[in-house]
Amino acid sequence: MSRLTPAPIYTLRGAGGPLNTLHFKCHGGDTPLLFSGSGKGAIHIWNLNSRRAEKIIDGHSGSSVIWVSTLHSRETLISQGRDMQVCLWDLAEGRSEVLDSVWTGSVGFSQCSLLEMSPGTFLLAFAGQHTEEIKIIQLPSKTPVCTLAPDAKLGMVMCIKLWQPDSGRGPLLLAGYEDGSVLLWDVNQRSKLSQAKVHPEPVMCLAWDTKHLRGISGSSEKKLNSWMMDRQNNLQLQDCVTMVNPGVSQLCIRQDGKLLASAGWDHRVRVFGWKKLKPLAVLQYHTDMVLSVAFSDHQDPRQRLLAAGSKDQRISLWSIYNEAASTN
Repeated sequence: MSRLTPAPIYTLRGAGGPLNTLHFKCHGGDTPLLFSGSGKGAIHIWNLNSRRAEKIIDGHSGSSVIWVSTLHSRETLISQGRDMQVCLWDLAEGRSEVLDSVWTGSVGFSQCSLLEMSPGTFLLAFAGQHTEEIKIIQLPSKTPVCTLAPDAKLGMVMCIKLWQPDSGRGPLLLAGYEDGSVLLWDVNQRSKLSQAKVHPEPVMCLAWDTKHLRGISGSSEKKLNSWMMDRQNNLQLQDCVTMVNPGVSQLCIRQDGKLLASAGWDHRVRVFGWKKLKPLAVLQYHTDMVLSVAFSDHQDPRQRLLAAGSKDQRISLWSIYNEAASTN
């Protein structure tokens, strides 16, 4: 790890609760924004130019907001709360109105996953009412697509990721379960393609590189395990990296596929070179566990940021653009 511990370039305060989820919207000529969801039910829209909250939405009647994203523009927000609701919001022209909502029936912590299939049409995957099931619907029509449930008892769905392979076949879904397994599902066929036991403990989080067909997962242990999908659609364990302290809340791979960030229970953010899992930096600022990490989607690499949200109710923003980080 780097001996030099950089400081965040700035912090955002005032969220009023633990920061469970972060989502950037920075590309284009508009004001760069960061959306955050808190454990107290608030969704903050942060203006990254003024470094202040542009708007605060009481998203889920005080229930913890565990996931936020945007649909095709910054004017349509989607949020998931532990009130078992997924809400679609109209943010155009200063509004903050609920356009529609979906009842999930799940009181777990698994974040939804969103995949754009065509302009204006999305698939939404979420943990269902029953322990091991994943439901997929189409938005905005809310048309049911399928329900995926394994034959064996794997425990609760912990994390899910919808993605579209370049091969042109239908969407696939990766899911991490309580027993430490990751399953690969074919959404169109409603069938399991592959299964791998990647951790002895529940899979707390996973990230997936669609270009290189490679993923990584974390749990309550000290190891991050990477795995890949071969040409027969089999998941195979690949490499691992051992950290000093156990527990990872979230993992995020930068869009260019060069950096990986982890949100640690030990209050630290770790940055790795994604290709070889080379440790690059340990970012120390927070006074409680880090719950969320996200890379910004600035078009200019020099403007790219890493954001970390913590149980200490603060968001730290880091400039991680440098020649070393960009080549590892």
